[in-house]
Amino acid sequence: MSTVSWITARGLFGRRRFLLLLPLPLLLVGLAVLCRALDVQPADWGPPVLVGLGLAVVLPVVALVIGTGVLGAEIDDGTVVHILTKPLPRWQIVLPKLAVATGVTAATVAVPLLVAGVLADSVRLGLGLAVAAALGALAYSALFLALCLLTRRPVLLGLAYVLIWEGLLGNFIDGTKVLSIQQWVIAIADRVAPTDLLTGSVSVPVAAVLTALVSVGFTVLAIDRLRSFSVAGETS
Repeated sequence: MSTVSWITARGLFGRRRFLLLLPLPLLLVGLAVLCRALDVQPADWGPPVLVGLGLAVVLPVVALVIGTGVLGAEIDDGTVVHILTKPLPRWQIVLPKLAVATGVTAATVAVPLLVAGVLADSVRLGLGLAVAAALGALAYSALFLALCLLTRRPVLLGLAYVLIWEGLLGNFIDGTKVLSIQQWVIAIADRVAPTDLLTGSVSVPVAAVLTALVSVGFTVLAIDRLRSFSVAGETS
């Protein structure tokens, strides 16, 4: 498992597209620093920066690029064959890749959110956002990793979920918020650090249970789907 994790991490950091993710977290911190320097009231810039940018854009986009990259790139270029020919249980392939995707996403997003949260309100809010972002990274990564094994267009479907389901429908249809990872993350962050800057639409117990179900469910689905891959890298 450590070998798979190392190969995955090396491949991920060696790809140029990972570097393209850095401007988003830097933009988040930069806006927070700028608003604080200009003495803008946190109530005015907190929700659009922390939620509108941080939790609604930076977290899912980073998770999408990384989550689809840890396995999708290997499927696209055919190198997944080398892994599938190894005498390894499929869970020993999926779990390390999920761990790398979750860890890299959490580190990339949680740290900027921690800084922005401290600047907006307090250390507690920063920690709350970081913890919630880490849990959200796990759920998003499991979802996007599974999409790599379910479709040839995981990035397209992932963007559709983030932009249409969470972004468009989530703002107009209340029922869709229950099945929105973004809303679960907001609810968990608000539980850890209650504040007027965060307004959750889902109860914390529901958010916690659904986060666990999505994380475990899509991980199991990915493992099962990988078992159906032929040596040619195509599902049967």
